[in-house]
Amino acid sequence: MSTDVPETNELTPKQRMAIDRAAMREQDAAARSRNFKEVNLGLAEEVAVLEARRCLQCKNRQCVEGCPVRVSIPEFIARVAERDFAGAAEILKATNALPGVCGRVCPQEVQCEALCVRGLKGAPVAIGYLERFVADWALAHAEELPAPKIPAPTGRKVAIVGSGPGGLTAAGELARLGHDVTVFEALHAPGGVLRYGIPEFRLPKRIVDAEVAALESLGVKIECNVIVGKTITMEEIRRGFDACFIANGAGLPVFLKVPGENLNGVYSANEFLTRVNLMGAYLDEPGRTPVIRGRQVVVVGGGNTAMDAVRTARRLGAERAMIYYRRTEAEMPARVEEIKHAKEEGVEFHLLEAPLEILGNGDGWVGAARMQKMALGEPDASGRRRPVPIPGAEETVDCDVVVVAVGVRANPLLTATCPDLKLNKWGYIEADEQGQTSIPGVFAGGDIVRGGATVILAMGDGKQAAAAIHAFLAEGKSMRA
Repeated sequence: MSTDVPETNELTPKQRMAIDRAAMREQDAAARSRNFKEVNLGLAEEVAVLEARRCLQCKNRQCVEGCPVRVSIPEFIARVAERDFAGAAEILKATNALPGVCGRVCPQEVQCEALCVRGLKGAPVAIGYLERFVADWALAHAEELPAPKIPAPTGRKVAIVGSGPGGLTAAGELARLGHDVTVFEALHAPGGVLRYGIPEFRLPKRIVDAEVAALESLGVKIECNVIVGKTITMEEIRRGFDACFIANGAGLPVFLKVPGENLNGVYSANEFLTRVNLMGAYLDEPGRTPVIRGRQVVVVGGGNTAMDAVRTARRLGAERAMIYYRRTEAEMPARVEEIKHAKEEGVEFHLLEAPLEILGNGDGWVGAARMQKMALGEPDASGRRRPVPIPGAEETVDCDVVVVAVGVRANPLLTATCPDLKLNKWGYIEADEQGQTSIPGVFAGGDIVRGGATVILAMGDGKQAAAAIHAFLAEGKSMRA
């Protein structure tokens, strides 16, 4: 792609259509498969400006309709095209509490970019790349940006349970409205899945730290090592706050229910990724607490979490890092970019295969896995063709670690201690479109309502719930028991 940037942003639609989509710079595949440094390296300034000038600035802003947090996409892109990066950052941060996160892990290709009019003839505008560019520019030029405006306090107190994407988004929105916000986090540092579930090579911890610091500058208070349901109860929260947003995720793992899952060396993807992040295994000088580094690692699943796990195993030194998925690549829910990166890094893809049994090595540890080969039958409730076992078609693969990445369930730790909170048959909290639960003043969103979903959908829930909480408080209401 040419990086010759026109001196002016006054381009005709024809000139804009003639500009090719920007390519993301990436770390070399062979090198990155053995380190935890970020894979995508961002856009150079000239490339970002040229990419922004591909935007047609449509009056009917379909891209915004595709964004769960309704970022002002054409407006911030127009500022990039004019080289007003500070203005772009101000617009972006006004509508997105976590722009550096979204620019890295949000599936733009099925949301804002999927509705981009520019994509009807050619490639859509690289909205995600530009969002990351602006967020990173703002981080590097913080001294050039105005200090956040702190509104007059309303005197109302809001509790947020969980400091993941939904909780942090709600906290930022409510703080900007003048409410006194306290976030309760079970682990020792804030971020939830952003810190503990997503690998360093996709979302560096420094980005999470910067986004959290920006929220704290608005007055958001974060209390870590607080397990709601154990350290503190919902009843205690209801006595001390006027409203509450529950965004504690759905971290209870789902296993395969096959023989051998109790062997040493079998992990849920949640545990595997959390161990690596929590214990600093991604650092150049890893933490003193050891993390098992498998030589031959099998990861079962086909979503983004499976890709994160198998790519992490590769970086921990696995000679063979293998994905086993019971459907074909066409049915994989993982992002296309994540699949592409995994293949480039030497990950083996074994499709139309599912585990029948995990075999021990005679010493209590994983030694192999027996796999059933599958064929695709008729579509199931998800719309994907159902995998059907092929009689007699089996194989055994040697392995010393098995990671199961086939989904999560609702963690009952909080809900079990709050019987007034209505749950559905799967144990998830029932909430309406505004996030209101069965308890007035208690709202919920993200995975604890939806089940396993994306970061940006949790953020959308947080933003929606924050607006509903503000309306609830503005009416003079309180949940105080």
